[in-house]
Amino acid sequence: MAELWVFGYGSLMWRPGFEFSAQAPAALIGAHRSLCIYSFHHRGTQENPGLVLGLDEGGACRGVAFRVAPDKRDATLAYLREREQVTDVYVETMRPVSLLDGSGRELEALCYVVDRGHPQYAGQLSMERQARLVRSAVGRSGTNIDYVLNTVRHLEEEGIHDPLLAALATRLAEGGQVP
Repeated sequence: MAELWVFGYGSLMWRPGFEFSAQAPAALIGAHRSLCIYSFHHRGTQENPGLVLGLDEGGACRGVAFRVAPDKRDATLAYLREREQVTDVYVETMRPVSLLDGSGRELEALCYVVDRGHPQYAGQLSMERQARLVRSAVGRSGTNIDYVLNTVRHLEEEGIHDPLLAALATRLAEGGQVP
């Protein structure tokens, strides 16, 4: 059985929840990090949806690639499917990622890309709409506002600046109106 690489671009970066043998900064070309999924489970409900990140088509995304040893592959896949596929809004796919650790290595990594045809796909919402949804939503994993603020903090700690998420987080932290 071969090793598995998993690409994390949001909470998987700092809370993978599975055992890994190595990690490296990585880049995925052809998809970008986006607050484009209505959350009915982790950060919202059907009646009061929140927003969570997805890999949406186009652009590029910096994140972290995790190497999983062959003997941990099945357990890792089972865990990730339980965590990420609660409502099947993500498509589980293998994509090429480039390691940004100086090795120049490119490899295939497991990625969870948003299914644009799924009813939870929010698309590109205005910052005002995002702020309204995020401010009021709470799900099984906590408040949506904590999710966004925590995401931005961890991205910045990894040296990743996401201008749209950062602008939203600033508005949310200030509690002011979003322009």
